[in-house]
Amino acid sequence: MEGICVPARKVDGRERLQFIVLGLITVLAGGVSSKLFAAPRGINEQGQEQSAQGREAPVAAPLATTLNWQSQARLHHGLEGSPGTLTLSPDGLVFHPTKGSTLQWSFLEIQTFDLLSPRRLVITGYENRSWHGHGERKYRFDLSVVMPPDVAAELARRVAKPVRNADPDPTATSFATIPARHRTLAGGTNGTLHFGPDGIDYLTTNKQGGRSWRWSDIQTLAKPDPFQLRVNSYRETFTFELKQPMSRELFDRLWDEIYAHDLNGSAFSGSKKSP
Repeated sequence: MEGICVPARKVDGRERLQFIVLGLITVLAGGVSSKLFAAPRGINEQGQEQSAQGREAPVAAPLATTLNWQSQARLHHGLEGSPGTLTLSPDGLVFHPTKGSTLQWSFLEIQTFDLLSPRRLVITGYENRSWHGHGERKYRFDLSVVMPPDVAAELARRVAKPVRNADPDPTATSFATIPARHRTLAGGTNGTLHFGPDGIDYLTTNKQGGRSWRWSDIQTLAKPDPFQLRVNSYRETFTFELKQPMSRELFDRLWDEIYAHDLNGSAFSGSKKSP
């Protein structure tokens, strides 16, 4: 039986063109489809990378100022005293007497200090007084070398508790200044209030009666009128007569600094004081 022959159909130019176009469409569709399915994976990887970067622990900035200072000093015991050497270092405060035992405090063990004169430092720790005394024991050192203002500021920063520092730094950065007078029972002082990123400094013309408050040392501020400013710190209160009016914008900025540097890490409850 002879095979059946089916005559081949002739493909004209129009059909050939349709085959070519259909093939191109198939190839292009496949490429686009692969890219579409690959896209979510790339986005997810990028998101994971960004998330990992966001979880990286911040690196603590190194301390800008080192503390390495010493002076010959005399530790007072009532009417008597012990000569020796007082040293400030990154580890704390150490007094080496010429006779007797060494005294030392870490910054954590210093409750507060008073530097009401560049040559007199009073340290208060957490040690009780003797049985007939009340409160914590105080150690008064008379210094043979004047404590520089930048050393006093660094000591206050490391103690990180409210202190009384009468040794302001005249070279400290400030964003505003106002001439002022501080009245006292003995008369008062004239000087200039410096408002800076670290706190408020009062520099006097006679180098006496000045103050340096860190923002975290200040509890409240009050401005009864544009020519008065009351600084209520945790250790003392100063009322200044301003020789130039303080603007509302500057007063608000001072309060913003106090909120940002609050000792407890949270804003004070209550509004800004103006009475």
